[in-house]
Amino acid sequence: MNLNLVGAFERFGARPTNRLRGLSAIAADGALVLNCSHAYFGHPTRGVLRYEDKLSRESTRPKDVTLLGQHLSLARDGTLPVRLVVMSQADANKVGKSPGFHVRPDLIGKVVKFDGDHFIIDFTRLELVPEVASRRK
Repeated sequence: MNLNLVGAFERFGARPTNRLRGLSAIAADGALVLNCSHAYFGHPTRGVLRYEDKLSRESTRPKDVTLLGQHLSLARDGTLPVRLVVMSQADANKVGKSPGFHVRPDLIGKVVKFDGDHFIIDFTRLELVPEVASRRK
C-alpha cells in the first residue's frame, strides 16, 4: 500500500519534522525510523538487506541531513533498532508527483557503520516471539 511520508512514519509511531522530505525521526518506542531510497539497497549476505548511503549526498536539505546525522549517532551509540520506510521507485521518477512510500514492519535494522557521513544499516527479518512460535506448531 502506498502511503504519504507522514502516514508511513506514523505506522512506526513517529512523525518526520519535514512532512514532504523528512529523512528520519525517533519513534515513541525509541526506534529510528529511516526514509530510504531503492537505489542504495544491497544484499551482502543471505537474509540481510543492507542500506548504504552518505549524508553528503543530500546537500540540498541541510536541516534534514543534520537531523539524520544526529539520529544515526543516537541509533549507533544506543544500539537503537531501525525501522524501514521506502520511497516507491515508480513514484520517485515522476516529475511533479509526490512520491508514495511503503513500510516494512517485518524488517528490523541496526546501524553497523556511521562515521559522520557514510552509514550502513543492516536489516533482517524479525523473528517470531518464542511463545507465538510454539503456539503455531
